[in-house]
Amino acid sequence: MRLAVRWQVAILLCLITTINYVDRQAFAVAAPVIVELFSLTESDFGAIGAAFLFAYGIGHVIAGPIIDRIGTKRAFSIAVVAWSIAGMLCAAGRGFWSFLGLRSLLGFAEAANFPAALKSVAEWFPERDRSLAVGIVTMGPGLGALIAPPLLGWLIISFGWQWAFLVPGAAGFLWLWIWQRYYHAPADHPTLSRAEADLIAVAESPSSGVSAKPVSLTRILWRRDMSGLMLSRFFNDGAFYFYVAWLPLYLAQERGFDIRQIALFAWIPFLAADIGSFGGGWLGRRLIASGMSVDRSRKLLIWLGALLVVLTLPAALVDSPYLAIALIGLAMLAIQGKAANLFALPADLYPPAVVGTSWGWFGAIGALGGACFNYAAGWTIELYGYSPVFIAVGATQLLSAIVISVFIPRIALQKI
Repeated sequence: MRLAVRWQVAILLCLITTINYVDRQAFAVAAPVIVELFSLTESDFGAIGAAFLFAYGIGHVIAGPIIDRIGTKRAFSIAVVAWSIAGMLCAAGRGFWSFLGLRSLLGFAEAANFPAALKSVAEWFPERDRSLAVGIVTMGPGLGALIAPPLLGWLIISFGWQWAFLVPGAAGFLWLWIWQRYYHAPADHPTLSRAEADLIAVAESPSSGVSAKPVSLTRILWRRDMSGLMLSRFFNDGAFYFYVAWLPLYLAQERGFDIRQIALFAWIPFLAADIGSFGGGWLGRRLIASGMSVDRSRKLLIWLGALLVVLTLPAALVDSPYLAIALIGLAMLAIQGKAANLFALPADLYPPAVVGTSWGWFGAIGALGGACFNYAAGWTIELYGYSPVFIAVGATQLLSAIVISVFIPRIALQKI
């Protein structure tokens, strides 16, 4: 039986998000080698990670309106070329300032990925399918981080640390060829059936009463629900970015792992993250299909994820490194299950015409929160160790859920 076109689109978006995260994970996997080779401190490492995320946040703000203006296909094409080149240039890094500059350039270029992907989801998927589609897309970060340790670890051992940056950059150009050949907007897709086209049209039904006219940025940003989305993302993203950036170095510094052991074990929490992404999205779809409202299903799963993360906080204290990895994996499962529903909210709340802009700001504030978290993590680890940072992971997830409940009394399509 042929897979519906919209699910083919979701898989294509998941694939580029995976490549995106292999690109950014390269610095984390190579960190034990780079930190020693270039005499970087934990604060230096944290500052480089924060610079990446700060530039990533700025890129979101700029990318969102451009994506709404020029469309998903062109925007993705330009972005993939830019970040693939930037990622490959990181192989030329020679110390703190060069890595800080090159990683900032990569972060800025990679920012278009999620606004463009989520705009595509808003265009291709009706409300009932959206959390699962977002779950498939958000499997990309986990898949990227899952693939990165064994693949990049092998490249580093076999050919040198520079290859950890060169190979993922080349993969971006391969995906671009597939994208240009096979992706089309729903209205222009040559193989889209009438039945599926009618189903997709529900996402932009004129009965919603939402104007298709351009909406000013201030009109979007001054909304209470948009403020809630941005503040929730500020608290939400630091935990995931911490594990993505710091897990290999944590395993090297605190658990005594070498590059081979990191390659063998660091992928496990990210496999759990993918299970969480798909599971959280699938469960959201199942709850809505069973008759639960979008508002109740989204909030239930956001809170379930936040509370589950709190149960994993002993990871920094247990003696066994393998138990620590298992607890971190459970945390990643919960974080991504929560994210599959949290990340669907801009498409739930706003019409497709402004999803790129709203998601751009939504993601920008998340990246800013991740930058602050990473910078603070570097300083904290250097002075006090990893334990306080693990506590902050749980606290920020709870704050993120609280903000959604307080600022967004009802999740439903808004008239703007």
